[in-house]
Amino acid sequence: MCGIVGYVGYRDCAGVLMDALSKLEYRGYDSAGIAVFDKGEISVAKSKGRLADLAEKMEKTGKPEGNAGIGHTRWATHGEPSDINSHPHSGERVTIVHNGIIENYKVLKDFLVKEGRCFKSDTDTEVVAQLLDYYYDGDPIATIAKVTRELEGSYALGIVFADFPDTVFAIRCESPLIVGIGENESFIASDVPAILKYTRNYYLLEHDEIAVLSRYSTSIYDLHYNKLNKELKTADWDMDAAEKGGYEHFMLKEIFEQPTAIKTTITPRIVDGLPNLEECGITMEKLSSYKQIFVVACGTAMHAGVVGRYVIEKLARVPVNVEIASEFRYRDPIVSEGDLVIIISQSGETADSLAAMRLAKKLGAETLAIVNAKGSSIAREADMLIYTHAGPEIAVASTKAYMVQIAVMYLFAFEMALAKGMISEDECRRLTSLLQQTPDTIEKLLEHKETAQYIASSLINADSLLYIGRGLDYALSMEGSLKLKEISYIHSESYAAGELKHGTISLIHDGMPVIAVATQSALFDKTISNIKEVKARGAKVVIVCRDSYNPDTDVADHKFGLPDEVEDLLMPMAAVVPLQLIAYYTSVLRGNDVDKPRNLAKSVTVE
Repeated sequence: MCGIVGYVGYRDCAGVLMDALSKLEYRGYDSAGIAVFDKGEISVAKSKGRLADLAEKMEKTGKPEGNAGIGHTRWATHGEPSDINSHPHSGERVTIVHNGIIENYKVLKDFLVKEGRCFKSDTDTEVVAQLLDYYYDGDPIATIAKVTRELEGSYALGIVFADFPDTVFAIRCESPLIVGIGENESFIASDVPAILKYTRNYYLLEHDEIAVLSRYSTSIYDLHYNKLNKELKTADWDMDAAEKGGYEHFMLKEIFEQPTAIKTTITPRIVDGLPNLEECGITMEKLSSYKQIFVVACGTAMHAGVVGRYVIEKLARVPVNVEIASEFRYRDPIVSEGDLVIIISQSGETADSLAAMRLAKKLGAETLAIVNAKGSSIAREADMLIYTHAGPEIAVASTKAYMVQIAVMYLFAFEMALAKGMISEDECRRLTSLLQQTPDTIEKLLEHKETAQYIASSLINADSLLYIGRGLDYALSMEGSLKLKEISYIHSESYAAGELKHGTISLIHDGMPVIAVATQSALFDKTISNIKEVKARGAKVVIVCRDSYNPDTDVADHKFGLPDEVEDLLMPMAAVVPLQLIAYYTSVLRGNDVDKPRNLAKSVTVE
């Protein structure tokens, strides 16, 4: 949520800030702004809407000219989206941008109002700006340290002081922030893609570390003013990975990147034909000891956990609970020593998932993180860690991150089943080989994108639709439904097909679309019966099933076929591809902003 950037150097600062913010648009935002040192004074430009609206405004009013400043894209929490509530916010001598939420802002604001401070916005961020200004005594670091001791909540701050021209200060607590190091220039950013055009070298700020950026030097301090020696990291992404590369949208590019992402993720974890997760801290001894597993995640990552639950329970015969992170952390879960809690998060900064992991550790459980973003909070704090190698995922609606998450869950399930003695080494080797073949299967499915496009054309005028399936197909239905509603804005729900008669079938009316996933052989006939029930009540049915099944008109109106040779257990990796493509093309045909759907953020760093 939100995006912070900052720059000090020799380039046109406003241009750098706008360019860097454009690389963070995937995080979700409803307004944008920049503050630049212009002839020794801080000049602010900000606007409700997209970066294009801000650029248009600056064309009319004038662009700030200078070589140092800060920028922000805001996702509204306190106060509606508006020019006034947009960041940056200022006191008399201090201007800031802020990601996160200040939980005690009301108490602080009441104090400042009594002290004679006047507020222009409805935001919690302006409270921080005013508090910094109130305490400022000419020493920026001391003032930042003093103010942050009074703040409760999460924050990453980019700060400029009027009497320290060409210097940018930053601090973080919970919300992510990096410090980029170039040649005679420095940056701050919420995420790596913002700075890849300029440098791949960066420092990762830890909690309560203060960065001081100038053109020729960058220093980082703790709250006790001790200068810190940090490890300089190098991003393993390049600019091409963060660009569209000829695709119309990032989402389509990322769907087509899935075969490569799977190979990159699983290949290093397969040794002599068997899964080997020792480099991640996961040993056969540990795997054999766990008696209960919790998978805790949000959104798409949670759906990957549901697929994992089916596979782990089927193969390893270990009970798995899949929990929504925001519920897990508040319901006093029955977790104890000897349990394993798996946290799945693309960004590694998801606030609820991070809090859930910390709770699990307090309760004595071991924690395993499945994360895409290197150096993220969840990655650093977990007992064991599996990095997925999806590369940057820019589109808000996750596709390739989900794919590699379930690929990792398969590897984990195979090795756990072997460690538990529930499958033989030969069977484990066979399953692992089948997993290695899935990239080729997905490549072939992507050649049939026109089928998904045709199906999408039948959905664009729908007000509401259902996804149904049984077993692993139900897990897929959950993800397919989420993808569609995220980017098409069509109301969509997923239901276990066997539950239709327990209320949901009352929603079926003439012409209502129903997308049915029917890939599981043991459940196929029952699913077809459920499909016929909705078809008999007027539904327009799209079926995702094996190529060899040719539905009659009393079953389906449209079909997306899947290769017959794919084994039931691994069908989710194939079957999710048409669901992703259908969602994508439905959104395109409805004229939506596919990569940046309304009200959504890529990285949810607040509750």
